[in-house]
Amino acid sequence: MRIAQVIGTVTLSRVHASLQGGRLKLAVPLSLDSLKNNSLGDADELVVYDENGVGMGDKIMLSEGGEAAQPFFPDKRPVDAYAAGIIDDISLESDK
Repeated sequence: MRIAQVIGTVTLSRVHASLQGGRLKLAVPLSLDSLKNNSLGDADELVVYDENGVGMGDKIMLSEGGEAAQPFFPDKRPVDAYAAGIIDDISLESDK
């Protein structure tokens, strides 16, 4: 699981029936340096399936690959990234 920041919304003209009830968001995974500097960093953006109501700028817990589809088991959904939760706060230990 990784931390990502929501940077946009994906709009579809038609959607697969199994994706009804959720939204697709565009998010960028954050590195430790990105978190320390409060920046987006340079990771590739991902299309993320969301059922939690994430908004622009929210930091989310991001599941990818096979784990992204686990919340729907035994049903199958064509997702490769899933917003598992919305992060309220991140506290980092300072370097000593």
